[in-house]
Amino acid sequence: MEENKPEPGPEPGTGNDADTGDAAEKGGPSGVNGAGGADGSGSRDSQHNPNLSSGPGGPGSEPKRTRLKLFNKVMEKSLQRVITEASFQRFAHSFHPFYKLQPSVTQSIHRTFISQLQTSIQDDISQIMEEGNLHAQLDELDRLQEEGSDTAEPAWRPSGVPEQDFHCFLIPYSLQQQEFLRKAVRSLEQENGRLAQSVQAGRERLSEAEKQIQERLREWQVSQTF
Repeated sequence: MEENKPEPGPEPGTGNDADTGDAAEKGGPSGVNGAGGADGSGSRDSQHNPNLSSGPGGPGSEPKRTRLKLFNKVMEKSLQRVITEASFQRFAHSFHPFYKLQPSVTQSIHRTFISQLQTSIQDDISQIMEEGNLHAQLDELDRLQEEGSDTAEPAWRPSGVPEQDFHCFLIPYSLQQQEFLRKAVRSLEQENGRLAQSVQAGRERLSEAEKQIQERLREWQVSQTF
């Protein structure tokens, strides 16, 4: 009967604290030390991070929160939850027969597993941020929000009537296009006027040349009669 009882008691608990602590020293996010505890104290401690606290002004003041900081904090908490779910107690319980035979080897395997798990997740997050250019995109959203907060005019909001919203959007665009077409027409009319003047000047030169030719022809004919 004693062999059927799971025995990851004090040793697994001790190994859990040590394992997650070692894993945190190998590059895990802050606060992972206590993530392996059953009471979840690591997650509660992370809530007191300065990036998420209410700032020196007290509960009523709002610190400046950038989207990039919030994204990093969400990823950090998600990683902490994953590490908590992969605690040594669960690991030893899943591999209880092997843990009974080789407890120290089981602890070493768990430390390696946690370290590689953290590294793999962090690499995936870094790759996603690099491929999606999230750093620049989140900074751009912060910049747009700051610019929008500086304007005194209220921001546009849909009225709930699609026809009216489309009409409000289409009229300025149509007026802009109409003004563009008017400028294009005026430019073409001016160009046509310059071309017409050039053609008229050419016709006048041809007419003058024709008169000169006829005059010289008459003079030549008169000279031939004598």
